[in-house]
Amino acid sequence: MKIQDINEIDDLLFSYEDIAQKLGIENESAKVLCSRYVKLGYLLRIKRGVYMRRERWQYLSNNELLQIANIIQVPSYISLTTALSYYDFTTQVQQNFVESIAVKRSLIKTVQKVDFRYFKIAQQYYNGFIKQNGIFIAAPEKALADALYLTSVGKYKLDFSALEYGKIDYPRLNQILRAYPEGTTKLWSNYARTQAA
Repeated sequence: MKIQDINEIDDLLFSYEDIAQKLGIENESAKVLCSRYVKLGYLLRIKRGVYMRRERWQYLSNNELLQIANIIQVPSYISLTTALSYYDFTTQVQQNFVESIAVKRSLIKTVQKVDFRYFKIAQQYYNGFIKQNGIFIAAPEKALADALYLTSVGKYKLDFSALEYGKIDYPRLNQILRAYPEGTTKLWSNYARTQAA
């Protein structure tokens, strides 16, 4: 594989199988080439068997960054403060991390100084997300419910002071919270009362 071949790759992410097909070589040869170009700094290894051009990283849009988060751990969806920020439901500015919900395991994967954080939840709470602009992301009230749940069990710290309370659809949120444990609902009720006071 030559540098020119790498520069001709338009896809955000690609596999060594894609390279094999492009160059007309065996998969094993393509795997070795990709590994070599990662060491030389031409490619970034996003996860096992998935790569991107290193030079493209610095030009990533926020949407592309969220797409990468969806790929690093499958299945997963963007949620928590990352989703709340996406919808302008929080004033908290996120830098160098993306938060997702997953069912397989909790994980932090760092790529180019960006932490992709995955919080494991029970399968029964793995819902309420949509596909928007090519990414799987929680609806805003579901993202808040996920954050409340993980905060209530001590696995997350939601910045309540940064929430844009006027944007929240309270009936929808309350409907979603019915599926969560009582501690989650109590936590929200306490903060909602504080805001109403």
